[in-house]
Amino acid sequence: MLSTVVVEAIAQAAPRVRLRFMPRLDGDPMLLREGPVDLEISKRGTTAPEMRRQFLMRDKYVGVARSGHPLLTGGKVTPKRYAACMHVASSHFGEFSEPVDEALGELGLHRAVQVVVPGYPDAMQVAAHTDLIALVPHSSLGNAFMKDRAASLGLCSFDIPVRMPEILICAWWHPRVDADPAQRWLRQTVISACKSAYPEK
Repeated sequence: MLSTVVVEAIAQAAPRVRLRFMPRLDGDPMLLREGPVDLEISKRGTTAPEMRRQFLMRDKYVGVARSGHPLLTGGKVTPKRYAACMHVASSHFGEFSEPVDEALGELGLHRAVQVVVPGYPDAMQVAAHTDLIALVPHSSLGNAFMKDRAASLGLCSFDIPVRMPEILICAWWHPRVDADPAQRWLRQTVISACKSAYPEK
């Protein structure tokens, strides 16, 4: 998880620095413009063209299901078998749709989302204790310094059987803090930690 990577890096470099993680308002640049937020790490873009950006990493979506789930023991995971399962979705805004739904729709398939939770860790917990399938970024499973988080929860990961968009993770900040020494240190520390934890393959 990126938050864990960031916390560990900052704690090691500057133990007395305090961090505050905030939920992101969908595409709203005001927190960066007005100053309550110093740095944003996200897969979505911003509606503010003046924002500075630094690419961090590429990611992809994978599926996770409990060990022994019928989807994983009944043969090849096909789009039809995947869509036929019950699903848990992750959304900060309570949406039932995820990127996989458009890809399934192009094949004339539809999946049933039974539960919506606010984050990927929640989705993984639900999948670990039910027959629901979760869609999560591959980075949620662990990184170069962490053990496989899915395995520790009793989950198995699998490739989504439809073409999915690549996830591009970037750091965003307002140009007024470009030259600020503390802000520059924060950006460099976060960016370096993320690139080390999730190296390009």
